[in-house]
Amino acid sequence: MTDRDERGHDERGHDVIPAPRAVEGVDRGAAVLDAGTALWAAPGTGSTERWLRGTLGAALGLPFPSGAEGAPDSVRLARNSVRLLVDGTLEPEAYRLGVTSDSGVEIRGGGAAGVFWGAQTLRQLLGPDAFRRAPLRPGATHTVPAQVVEDAPRFRWRGLMLDVARHFMPKDGVLRYVDLMAAHKLNVLHLHLTDDQGWRVEIRRYPRLTEVGSWRARTRIGHGASTVWEEKPHGGYYTQDDIREIVAYAAERHVSVVPEIDVPGHSQAAIAAYPELGNTDVVTASMEGGTAPTVWDDWGINPNVLAPTDNTLRFYEGVFEELLGLFPADKAQFSRFVHIGGDECPKDQWRASPAAQARIRELGLADEDELQAWFVGHFDKWLAARGRRLIGWDEILEGGSRAAGLEVPAGEAAGIGLTQGAAVSSWRGYAGGIAAARAGHDVVMCPEQQVYLDHRQAPGEDEPVPIGQVRTLEDVYRFEPVPPELDGDRARHVLGTQANVWTEVMEDQARVDYQTFPRLAAFAEVAWSPLPAPGERDFAGFERRMDAHYRRLDALGVGYRPPTGPRPWQRRPGVLGRPVEGRPPVR
Repeated sequence: MTDRDERGHDERGHDVIPAPRAVEGVDRGAAVLDAGTALWAAPGTGSTERWLRGTLGAALGLPFPSGAEGAPDSVRLARNSVRLLVDGTLEPEAYRLGVTSDSGVEIRGGGAAGVFWGAQTLRQLLGPDAFRRAPLRPGATHTVPAQVVEDAPRFRWRGLMLDVARHFMPKDGVLRYVDLMAAHKLNVLHLHLTDDQGWRVEIRRYPRLTEVGSWRARTRIGHGASTVWEEKPHGGYYTQDDIREIVAYAAERHVSVVPEIDVPGHSQAAIAAYPELGNTDVVTASMEGGTAPTVWDDWGINPNVLAPTDNTLRFYEGVFEELLGLFPADKAQFSRFVHIGGDECPKDQWRASPAAQARIRELGLADEDELQAWFVGHFDKWLAARGRRLIGWDEILEGGSRAAGLEVPAGEAAGIGLTQGAAVSSWRGYAGGIAAARAGHDVVMCPEQQVYLDHRQAPGEDEPVPIGQVRTLEDVYRFEPVPPELDGDRARHVLGTQANVWTEVMEDQARVDYQTFPRLAAFAEVAWSPLPAPGERDFAGFERRMDAHYRRLDALGVGYRPPTGPRPWQRRPGVLGRPVEGRPPVR
């Protein structure tokens, strides 16, 4: 499919990741970009115009003087120009990138996002220097091989979940990851903002959530059997203005930011700040001496969960009211979604709590599982009434129909306690997603067996803090988000897919980079590129294209895992992980 010159260079630029749908050579020439290359932007393409000037222009030293808006075709089609247009005949995120030696570069997108994704492909075709922040050779000219790229994404939701609760990632790091996502045509950033180990977003009506809940006294180094501790406080949070900046920055790059506030489990940081949110009529082992728990300094599933009281409901309604103001529903494609977690909620406290048992009887529920379904259902309806859509981990399907107050036999359909607009993040394999789709709910496939990037990348002792099962680059590349059990209308409920990065053992940006890359590049191709046929993805071809992509990642300063194994400074000798094969992950 490609033409190569005598040096073996792929002159048609077919080392693009994720792979486009179709690439055709036009001639054996190239478009030249230099200091005189004009940038002509039609209405609706402003975000791409700004990105080209601020990012690509800065990297290559291209000033991109403006083409005259509304100029006749003879001017707009001048040889030395880059032209951006919206073409309503294309799908919203589709694009057509045309490069010829006599008419320069033209990017047509079905919408503003499509034009932007076309610009990401142009950047790759310009070589790794285009991924730097300043020109290596000021005044140099740059060429793009003549070709036509026709492209569109397979899935609408192409996501990355960043856990900023276990280890805080400062704002600049989040903005950096937005740029890395955009470079791979990923479009949903799911921010895991709260957990037992930290609360990371400012809520002004409840200041103790950050005053108390945003930091912990110490941190276990490693996982599971590790007995090593970092005896210093860890913490941080995003101010409301930080969040507004992240959301606006992402929207400019056509990335939706989906916040997650975890309820009713994974809530010890909130309970530490406001003890009345917990089940105060019972005492667990974590409440040493009968005192209220502190922000947790360990990993795993914490027994302290929210109390099912009206006070708790009103408190979290207040949290979500402020959150909705920080994450406007009109910012990007999936900005209506709010994630409420809903996973790994131990029921022991509710079983032991007289108040919780009284609530179960008051509501006419059968058991603690239905109590959780009632809790989740409350916020599902609350969000729906405000024009938003709840999304949660696949445990939100549990609890039966009685919790929803519906006259439907329990167990007849999964998730019937949810409004039809609720969606499911299927993490415990495919089963939750299959059940949700069959019940008419939209699904984001993110099974831990395939796309949990905290899992180790290879066997052996060199891998730093080995967690979970081995998930190689090829394993991620061969992941198929739509299981064979779903077809037709049910398959259409699969909005897309998401890779998840849990950070218990990722204390800084370098560790996050190591676990995330290069596997995120493989995942991006799964999410964007069409599947040639079941089981027929060409991993050998992907590896060849990765040779060029590693140079792009180098230019971006990404501390990825090399294909030959970790570099000496990427290892963590003596720090124990959780290396038991086949054991479910513990978040």
